[in-house]
Amino acid sequence: MGSLDGKIAVVTGAGSGIGRGAARAFVAEGATVGLLDRNAAAIEEAAHQLGQRAYPLVCDVTDEASVASAFATVRERHGRLDVLATYAAVQLVGEDAPVHELDSEVWTRTHDVNLRGVFLCCKHGVRVMLASGDGGSVINCGSPTGLTMCGAGWHAYAASKAGVMALTRVMAADYARHKIRVNGIVPGTIETTLTRTLVDDPEIRAQLTALHPIGRIGTPEDMAGIAVFLASDASKFATGAHFHVDGGISVR
Repeated sequence: MGSLDGKIAVVTGAGSGIGRGAARAFVAEGATVGLLDRNAAAIEEAAHQLGQRAYPLVCDVTDEASVASAFATVRERHGRLDVLATYAAVQLVGEDAPVHELDSEVWTRTHDVNLRGVFLCCKHGVRVMLASGDGGSVINCGSPTGLTMCGAGWHAYAASKAGVMALTRVMAADYARHKIRVNGIVPGTIETTLTRTLVDDPEIRAQLTALHPIGRIGTPEDMAGIAVFLASDASKFATGAHFHVDGGISVR
């Protein structure tokens, strides 16, 4: 038996990286998972690999009509939602900058995905949880850049992630009485398509590695265990918390 047997989950950003790793772990633990991403080919491939308990939800998280349609599909298929994990994000390497140099369009594009996208998915995902009355677990993905000086130079990205982390806490306060828990995961540098242009540069990779006391950057597999824990009943007394799985970067 898996720790998520019978649970219905949606994972955003499931086409790659941390989201895909979480979806894989959820399926392995017995959940049925909607793979939500705008990259149709990626989530169709993932669904094929993960088997019958995974299915694609092609969706642009910045478009409310698209998000509403995706969660309507979940409700029609299952009648409920037990777990929502929001990983869809962008990090605009080469475009993000300190505020005096930051193009407003880069700020908007970053926040549309990273903060507005989380808001919209939480809005429509929580509505499904409330309608069923069974409670649930929302897991949002923050970043140490929203908390510490490691966000230097990434003003749009860091601000968007700080917003996600604040949203997580206020959601936890408002939905606890509905048996909906809301927690955050704070990863360190994780080797994904999002960070590829950074970690493929040997000098930047060495700098990033040095920021992590554990001595390396992370992988999507490093993030899967905490996601399963927060999705499962093992964390039923946890809400409003941010779980740092960051190789120690936040203690610098």
